[in-house]
Amino acid sequence: MKKDMVKTITVPEGIDIKINKREITIKKGEEELTLDSRIEDLKVVKESNQILIERKDANKSDKKRINSLVSHIEGYLKGLEKNYEYKLQICSIHFPMTAKIEKEKLVIKNFFGERKDRILALDPKVNVKIDNDIITVTSPSKASAGQQAATIERLTRVTKKDRRVFQDGIWIIKKEKGRHKK
Repeated sequence: MKKDMVKTITVPEGIDIKINKREITIKKGEEELTLDSRIEDLKVVKESNQILIERKDANKSDKKRINSLVSHIEGYLKGLEKNYEYKLQICSIHFPMTAKIEKEKLVIKNFFGERKDRILALDPKVNVKIDNDIITVTSPSKASAGQQAATIERLTRVTKKDRRVFQDGIWIIKKEKGRHKK
């Protein structure tokens, strides 16, 4: 059964929104997030402090796409208010492993005694800090922060060994909607 569907999102003060055909740009201060809606048949309009997403004669799949778009926009708005934060812990039991950031890359040395360094290019939209054995990943985009944390964790993945004995690696220990920006 088809019927008209309209969703509204209230935008907090201090956040600027620009809507071009398929692209929604959300900005607060210096931080800017861009979302490609990928839905051409939706009408996305900004009115004062609200975003209206509407579709005439919407069916079930249109409803799912609209709700997904609303969820993404609300996540970006929450992320601009408070950064999403992931904490990872460096565990080195068998060999002393070191991790450091060099020129937009995370370099892990001496993982399981390997002579070759493990190197990961960091996403420029994500802030990564190392403090002793804790790596902190923060970003206003939940997807970017989560993907970067998962990629760091996967960088030190151990295969073909008993995981109960060989617990070396970098592990996600905490996921939270972060602190207020300083």
